[in-house]
Amino acid sequence: MTEKIHVAERLFELYHCVHRLVNASMSEEGVSLARSKFLFYLSELGPCRCADIASALSFAPRTVTEAIDGLERDGMVVREPDPEDRRAKIISITDLGRAGLEAALRPRRQMIEELFSALDDNERTDLHRLLGRLGDKACEIGTSRMAVHERQSEAA
Repeated sequence: MTEKIHVAERLFELYHCVHRLVNASMSEEGVSLARSKFLFYLSELGPCRCADIASALSFAPRTVTEAIDGLERDGMVVREPDPEDRRAKIISITDLGRAGLEAALRPRRQMIEELFSALDDNERTDLHRLLGRLGDKACEIGTSRMAVHERQSEAA
């Protein structure tokens, strides 16, 4: 394997490890990492339709509907009729949902603090810069590949 592959593998391993740790610590507070994404979106942007959430978070509409069903059942969100479209519902976070989100975010913040204590300020700054460059390149690659895919679809 090349050095680039080794670095990429380490990055993937780190992501999965941190994801598991954060999800476990948040779940102990009653809100999994997946559920927190929906609650966070609603708390930041306010009431919206399921379709808006699906689009913003790049989730399938059915996935969003199922997640909102569970959050509604637990009293963390409410559905109300959309005044502009009788067929649609507006989803809003409840006070219980806000409290659950805040409780779940505390262990997430603690985990991040503990993890990044392994690096000094300069290393964190360098890592931030390097991850930014990799993120920009990934977006660039993704954009060009999507353009190729769209051209191929149009030609077919």
